[in-house]
Amino acid sequence: MALTNGSLVTEFILLGLTDQSDLQMPLFIIFLITYMITAFGNLALIILIVLNPHLHTPMYFFLFNLSFIDLCYSSLVTPKMLMNFILEKNIISYTGCMTQFYFFGFFAISECYVLTAMAYDRYVAICNPLLYSVVMSPKTCSYLMLGSYFMGLSGAMIHTGCVLRLSFCDGNTINHYFCDLLPLLQLSCTSTYINEIELFIVTGKDIVVPTVIIFTSYGFILSSILKIRSTAGRSKSFSTCSSHIIAVSMFFGSSAFMYLKPSSAVSMDEAKFSSIFYSIVVPMMNPLIYSLRNKDVKVAFKRTLSRKQNVLVII
Repeated sequence: MALTNGSLVTEFILLGLTDQSDLQMPLFIIFLITYMITAFGNLALIILIVLNPHLHTPMYFFLFNLSFIDLCYSSLVTPKMLMNFILEKNIISYTGCMTQFYFFGFFAISECYVLTAMAYDRYVAICNPLLYSVVMSPKTCSYLMLGSYFMGLSGAMIHTGCVLRLSFCDGNTINHYFCDLLPLLQLSCTSTYINEIELFIVTGKDIVVPTVIIFTSYGFILSSILKIRSTAGRSKSFSTCSSHIIAVSMFFGSSAFMYLKPSSAVSMDEAKFSSIFYSIVVPMMNPLIYSLRNKDVKVAFKRTLSRKQNVLVII
């Protein structure tokens, strides 16, 4: 039963991305391919970084964690989304919904601060190259990552704790493809005033502060790039920075559009479309933007294939 004693919800029904039957199979194929690319790209990058010592640098340390986070939180959302396209009714238990919500919040918030740490790393590397090894020491990198995960842990605990205080008694149908905050607030039959304030403060901090730091860092980086005399060097640096800025803008822009306004003012159709960017598209793009175009990663890939071929020859 979805409702117990007429008041307590024990399970939810996820409506999914769309209810148009003619779109179910094409969307299933599109998002299945997207998820396979996401999983392969991020997993391949993790393996390459682990197996190649020349990639054991601060930049790739952060990329390793970014890929791990992208792999985890896309895996929290996409498989359940795919089930919506093939099942007549996609059910998730109350406990499962809260668990999905907590871990999605943990990984999404952690990504905000990992991207911030990466922007700071690139700022030091380009604007203060002589001090890079001193400033970005292993201890500093570890503290930055621990801080990122701590912010994710604390933010997810606050969001989940505030959602757990809500009651769901008027229905159990979530107009979304996963247990996200806004559809849960709209479904609640109790006051969400405290949740609205908490959402604005905590999410505002997790979006606005990293965004300001990231774009300030890239402002200094672009200023340094403009001083490069070589046209080829400037073009290459601009290409890399613009790709990073596009990925960051998509992630933070779509998140801000979703969460930095009252839940009552959010259309769930718009919310679902916006959430596709930060939950599905960005995790797929990050390996391509941040690393697979990188010369060091290409060298590492060739070396790994060469070692594998040598092992096969010996066997």
